[in-house]
Order: sequence, then C-alpha cells, then structure tokens
Amino acid sequence: MARTLDRCQLIERSIIKKYRKVLWNPFTYAVKKYELIRPGDKIAVCVSGGKDSMLMAKLMQELHRHTEVPFELTFLVMDPGYSPANRKRIEDNAALLRVPAEIFESSIFDIANHAGGSPCYLCARMRRGHLYARARELGCNKIALGHHFNDVIETTVLGLFYGSQLQGMMPKLHSANFPGMELIRPLYCVHEEDIIAWARYNGLEFLQCACRFTQDAADQAGASKRLEIKELLKKLREDSPDIEKSIFNAVHDVHLDTFPGWKTGGVEHFFLEHYDRREEP
Repeated sequence: MARTLDRCQLIERSIIKKYRKVLWNPFTYAVKKYELIRPGDKIAVCVSGGKDSMLMAKLMQELHRHTEVPFELTFLVMDPGYSPANRKRIEDNAALLRVPAEIFESSIFDIANHAGGSPCYLCARMRRGHLYARARELGCNKIALGHHFNDVIETTVLGLFYGSQLQGMMPKLHSANFPGMELIRPLYCVHEEDIIAWARYNGLEFLQCACRFTQDAADQAGASKRLEIKELLKKLREDSPDIEKSIFNAVHDVHLDTFPGWKTGGVEHFFLEHYDRREEP
C-alpha cells in the first residue's frame, strides 16, 4: 500500500522530482562549482519570508539529508519591524514547510525610514549586519542568502547603466566586518521564473515586499531602477532568449587586458601602468 504524503512532503518531493532539473540540479551545481559548503560548516540560512529564501531553506534541508558532507544548519528570521500580518505569514509558512526558524527582532525599518538618503541601501546593510552578528552568536561561520540567477544579472546591468561600473555579484564573500564569517548564495544558478513556478504549483503564498517605506509604491511603474532593468531584460529576451545567460557567462570570463581601468582589492589600476611592457599579439 502506497504511503500517503502530507502537504509538506509533497512540496519537498516536487523539488527533487517535478522541478529537479530547474531547481535541485542548478542548486547542487552552484554548491559544488563555487565550493559553497565545506565539511564542518555551520550555516545560518537567512529566511526573509519571500519565495527565494523559503525555497533556499528547503533546498538546504534536502542537501543536508542526502549529502555525505558533514555540516550543520540553523534557520534565522530577522523581524525588522514587520506588520503583524506579515509576521504571521512568515510563521505560518515556516510551520507548513517545517523550517525550524528562530525569529529575532530589530528596529531596522524605523531607523532606515527616518535616516534620510537611501533607506533601501541602509536597510540592506543593517539587515546583513544583524544577521552576521546573530549567526556568529550561534556559532555559525557562514550565512546563506537567497539571491538567485536573475539578481546576479540585474545587479550587473544596474551597475553598468546607473553606477558607472562593471560590477558583478559574487557567489560567496568573506565578511569585511565579521572576521571568519562568509556569505554564500546557494541559489546563484537558479532562475526566478522557476522559483515562481514551484511556488504556484504548490499553492504557496510568500511575502512580496514587506517594507513599510516602499510597499505603497511597489506596484507603480518605474518605482525602482531594479524594476526598470527587470522589464528591460524581459523585452530583450523576446528577440534574444539567451541574453541573460550571455551576461552571466560574461561575468565569468572578464578579459582585463581589454579594459583601460579596473579595481582589485580596493586599489584602482590604469592600463598605462603596464602598457609599455606589452606587445601587440
């Protein structure tokens, strides 16, 4: 007699069965290719309540169950000032998906919203700092964030169009302010459209933007530069379906010899420093 699966088990099965090719495989590929997890790691999986971080939590659970590499997981939810409804949705989804998340509170929304300048930038910086600090208190050496393939592409194009720089998003980083801590991005090769498809298939509803400062403008055209870039890439895909793949491959194959200037280790360099030592091919 076949075993009856409950809803959580059906959702888990969909990750490694129906969506194996587009979720599980690119997830495990990134973990191996970029050496995101090593024996003895204790990783704080940071769950914001959105679709990306919740899927990441489930993928990390599945990996922990099936891999022979010994590592530990803890699941962190930071409440920066969510509304009661948003807080409850996170708690309900964590319970449904059996993600044993620890929720800790901060007042980041209030601080960022009254600080002036760019509240989104300040909020992101403060959230990451709080997550690093809590993870270190729990004995973790890494935090995992839910940035995916499309975040990598959009960040690269944003930097080029509006930041006057060619800057990518790394699959892992050493923390500058918390020695011995690393940030990893296990969804680095997972496409957002496949995350959305998985959530819809399973009838899951996650937080969109829970920030009190931006939620009223979140649906307005041109509300953010990232939304503009997302729409631009969508239009470009109509004629060039592989354009995002090309951008992703490009940040893995940078030819520094063709750039007049670059920065590494915080130090700026100019091509004339080495120009006379080179010869034309």
